[in-house]
Amino acid sequence: MSNERSNQQPVRVAVVGAGGRMGKAIIRCIGEGAVPGISLAAAVDAAGHPDLGHAVAPGVTLSADVATAAAGADAVIDFSSHLATADHATRLAASGKAWVIGTTGLSVGERAAVEEAARVIPVVMAPNMSLGVNLLFVLLEEAARALRGKGYDVEIIERHHRLKKDAPSGTALGLGEAVAKGLDWKLDEVAVHGRSGISADIRPDKQIGFHAVRGGDFIGDHTVVFATGGESVEFSHRATSRDTFAIGSLRAAAWAAGRTPGLYTMRDVLGL
Repeated sequence: MSNERSNQQPVRVAVVGAGGRMGKAIIRCIGEGAVPGISLAAAVDAAGHPDLGHAVAPGVTLSADVATAAAGADAVIDFSSHLATADHATRLAASGKAWVIGTTGLSVGERAAVEEAARVIPVVMAPNMSLGVNLLFVLLEEAARALRGKGYDVEIIERHHRLKKDAPSGTALGLGEAVAKGLDWKLDEVAVHGRSGISADIRPDKQIGFHAVRGGDFIGDHTVVFATGGESVEFSHRATSRDTFAIGSLRAAAWAAGRTPGLYTMRDVLGL
């Protein structure tokens, strides 16, 4: 696939969820030139946000108007909420602009709204925008395939800050999907979320356990354990700055702007 947009043209980005932690990191990274050739066109957050009408960058004030923001941009980066993201789908599809979604926790119905938009605009949706995590998705699928049928149990542990609402994290679920694909399982049939009490049965072989920790200011720690009698193999990723996700989302916006409609992932963006 080739991007229809000239590499010489700057990509104008509208940030949705601009008043949140990720939105602020994205705006700062744009200002610092972390990804060359990108400018901030607009910043949007929910009606009632205390910073509405205030400047978030030179010449850009925070608004609640997604449609107007998209009209003046080449790509929209969305780190809002699962409800807001689904609500944006119709307006962003009508805008004709690329849509990069970092929001997690979408329900089946909310994801369907995104998929409908992807019929008419390019949409990049990923549970994690970092290069390291997306490389880990690839490695886990290969590891699971190599260990398939050899008696390894799989457990996934993730830690996030105390303000994170969804659990397990979208990244943890993405890791689970990668493992399940390598094992030729369906994740929704084998996932177990936390454990408590006394089980009448031993742990089944065909199971992937998820364990979510919430506290402090963890940005995002994920570990996948393959354990069997006599040894264990662990794959871990630790985010030490939100900038890694912000930069990934900006790369996705630059990649998606002007591309043909479709639902893409960070694997497409990064060529993994």
